[in-house]
Amino acid sequence: MPSFEIDRRGVIAAGALAATAGAARAAPAHGPKFLWGTAGAAYQVEGGNSASDVWALEHIKPTYFTEPSGDADDVYNRIDQDLAYVASLGFNCHRLSIEWSRIEPEQGQVSYAGLDYYRRVLLACRRHKLAPVVTYNHNTVPRWFAAAGGFESPDGILPFVAFCSLVTRYMGDLIAVAATFNEPNVNALLYWIPQLQAGQAALDVVRHSIAATLNAPRWSSPIFGDFHIQQPIMLEAHARAYDAIKAASGGRFPVGVTLALNNDLPPRPESGVASGVEAKRAQILTPWLAAPGDWVGVQNYTETRVGPTADLPNEPGVELTQMEYPFAPRALEAVIRTLAGLTKRPIYVTENGIATEDDTRRVAFIREAVRGVLAARADGIDVRSYIHWSLLDNWEWTNGYRPKFGLVAVDRKTFKRTPKPSAGYFGAIARTGRVT
Repeated sequence: MPSFEIDRRGVIAAGALAATAGAARAAPAHGPKFLWGTAGAAYQVEGGNSASDVWALEHIKPTYFTEPSGDADDVYNRIDQDLAYVASLGFNCHRLSIEWSRIEPEQGQVSYAGLDYYRRVLLACRRHKLAPVVTYNHNTVPRWFAAAGGFESPDGILPFVAFCSLVTRYMGDLIAVAATFNEPNVNALLYWIPQLQAGQAALDVVRHSIAATLNAPRWSSPIFGDFHIQQPIMLEAHARAYDAIKAASGGRFPVGVTLALNNDLPPRPESGVASGVEAKRAQILTPWLAAPGDWVGVQNYTETRVGPTADLPNEPGVELTQMEYPFAPRALEAVIRTLAGLTKRPIYVTENGIATEDDTRRVAFIREAVRGVLAARADGIDVRSYIHWSLLDNWEWTNGYRPKFGLVAVDRKTFKRTPKPSAGYFGAIARTGRVT
């Protein structure tokens, strides 16, 4: 793929953030076409999101992050090039997110340059015949929002709803499918991982450090939030944002939420360990299925055996990915079938993939995962997309740039894109609708 440069971002303009009004929930108008596509999150690929809470967390001492995001994949300046490549492979959608801190770098200060940038991104999607699947919040928030308590404070609900309303009014005519939040249940899911339970003290040190450094005693970042406090507030924020998006768009596109879901399995019978599958489901899934929405997004990477209060260690001899997840492409079908038994809403697969340096394993993963999706559809389950995570090798949160999820490699200095064989393989599936 050719490399090229475009002008840097424009000067931020100030303005007043309009308030949002509630509205009756309109019935969604779903298109008949199955969506095949790729994904990327603004913070992980754009670069330079210095007004975000995570940028501050990356640079605080001590930090919980392996390395800073920096320029990321410089997608901010290369988005049209990337979308052209996505379209050339035969995909018909692309999933992306809106970086709130670009739109509202300070509370009440609207960047119309930021709004215009994302409108141009969505126009580029449409120009390349890619349906934009838009996430309003993908794990990051503006610094001012985190400093005010984030989603651990009920005061965070109205600013988020106002942001969703503003974005919808400015570019809602271009959105095909929308999610309020990306994986708002992920902290509840991570709570079940023993290593993270044990590492809570280190997280607390980071939280206290940034609160003291920035003189923000209420600081709360969504990725490090206490789900016991955060989840009910985010549920309310989602419900009110759903109404606001529907009102601002006239109900022209479906709105849902994406959820992090492992294929949770009970312990092996011979272990004598009690199962915690139902208890875990009650924490990470049930509350979100009760929330308003037109669809449910599945984001699955692996399977887990679940003890009474925590996930069990990986079994000996199991193939692991770079994220130390069991290699389990068939887990996706199992999650889809479980979810279909719990809700009548359409299911969108909004993330599925593998972190590996061995692209032959990515091809094998895609092959088995997509077979599972097609089998579920053949049995009448209303699955409407398979979106692969991710298009590009990108910055993977606390793990930095080491995990390789992408169909396309990115040189860290030149930003040259080098497609992997898996990109062509998945593209062939998208063009034909069949797995070879």
